[in-house]
Amino acid sequence: MNYDQRVRERLLEALKLKALPRAGWVRAGVDGPEAVAAHSWGVAWLVLNFCPPELDLEKALSLAVVHDLAEVRVGDLTPHDGVDPEEKLVSERRAFRRMTEGLPQAGRLRLAWQEYADGSSREARLVRALDKLDMALQAALYSQDQELDLEEFVQSALEKLEDPLWRELADPRDE
Repeated sequence: MNYDQRVRERLLEALKLKALPRAGWVRAGVDGPEAVAAHSWGVAWLVLNFCPPELDLEKALSLAVVHDLAEVRVGDLTPHDGVDPEEKLVSERRAFRRMTEGLPQAGRLRLAWQEYADGSSREARLVRALDKLDMALQAALYSQDQELDLEEFVQSALEKLEDPLWRELADPRDE
């Protein structure tokens, strides 16, 4: 396989994220659940809105875009799947490495993914928090449109959100 074919295959594989439904919404009975890529876009949208000027916006956006990419290979594993968090991390790291083999920016992509996974920078911690806020906001949309009780998703987000504004956005009833 030549370089161009390998790069094309890797790029096409990543695009499968656009068709992978979010497992938590499927489990909750959401009709027409968002894809993982739609969630990543939601996180990037929140980054654009809430990244403070002292942080690196480009870095935060990169983290938002790549943070769930390994799910193309390992699936969208949720706490309900009973997978040990460390095993999940190892599987995702291996999957991400394989998915980026041969890509022009493989090293940069891997560093971004690892930084997010480790929460090792302020940008990574921002994106991790906004990942939870996106989930809570999406739960609000589904609850409103489909009359579902998705409180568990809101509560899960609130456990991780410290910023008062984000907590208010996640659940306007939370004081």
